[in-house]
Amino acid sequence: MIVDCAIYRDGRRTEGPSDLSDALAEARATGDAFLWIGLHEPTEMEFEHVSEEFGLHPLAVEDALKAHQRPKLEVYDDSLFVVLKPVVYETESDAVSAGELMVFIGDSFVVTVRHGEGAPLRAVRERLEAEPAVLRHGPTAVLYAISDAVVDHYIDVAAELQVDLEELETEVFAPGGKDARNTAARIYTFKRQVLEFRRAAGPLAPPMTRLAGAGVPFVDEHSQPFFRDVSDHLTRANEQVEGLDRLLSDILSAHLAQMGVRQNDDMRKISAWAAMAAVPTMVAGIYGMNFDHMPELRWVWAYPAVVMLMAGAVLGLHRLFKHRGWL
Repeated sequence: MIVDCAIYRDGRRTEGPSDLSDALAEARATGDAFLWIGLHEPTEMEFEHVSEEFGLHPLAVEDALKAHQRPKLEVYDDSLFVVLKPVVYETESDAVSAGELMVFIGDSFVVTVRHGEGAPLRAVRERLEAEPAVLRHGPTAVLYAISDAVVDHYIDVAAELQVDLEELETEVFAPGGKDARNTAARIYTFKRQVLEFRRAAGPLAPPMTRLAGAGVPFVDEHSQPFFRDVSDHLTRANEQVEGLDRLLSDILSAHLAQMGVRQNDDMRKISAWAAMAAVPTMVAGIYGMNFDHMPELRWVWAYPAVVMLMAGAVLGLHRLFKHRGWL
């Protein structure tokens, strides 16, 4: 459905005709105005009228309706099509989710299509309306503001993930630690969150680099420094998330190594106690055999001597294993 629709003339919002064709014609007639339409998860029938009025390319329309696209930049005869994937950090579940945001830019119009809840378009529109000097640059200003908001939010989410990673490091390397299976599961879940982030931010780098260069239709050439700034922020966000991914791999390796060390310690302790139990078992087994002619069988001090022998052997083994750190 159409969330918002307005004509911006000389950087100021004005309410135009309700008919999209008349509104676009009015924006083009003045020369210094453009029409901005915002849609949220439109159906095929709802978007068909918009696509016909603005002459949007069928392939771009199909991408905008089906969503599940990678960030990209496509140039068509009558419009420029940009796909972004805003990310949202859910504090309650410590999870990252990605939405989709499609932007069509053409002659005196901007059409934005939003899927999911991760697109900060309302705040972007309000911020732009409060800065008429920026809106005077036309549709390019809208594309820049949307891209800047999405990328800046990447940095905020990366900072939240950094905090979670530090907590995870503390949990993994704390003395004693928690249940190993729960820790491994949390590391794996964290890696999936980072992967979701990388899928959103990584592919956006080439489109931003292209927008920062010259020769992109429907983009004001004077906007290149602004898109370069967005590209720099995106590079910073990508470097942060790549660092998180590497640290997670190192933490997982360290966790598995700790598990191996603990298992070795457990096996040594089990082996030590088994060895101490084996000596008296062996002695008792020998003297438990039913033979008439056995050494010291009828000796008065045989029983105390055998008990002392077993106790001395166990004590000696205990001191030996204790000295070697097995117990």
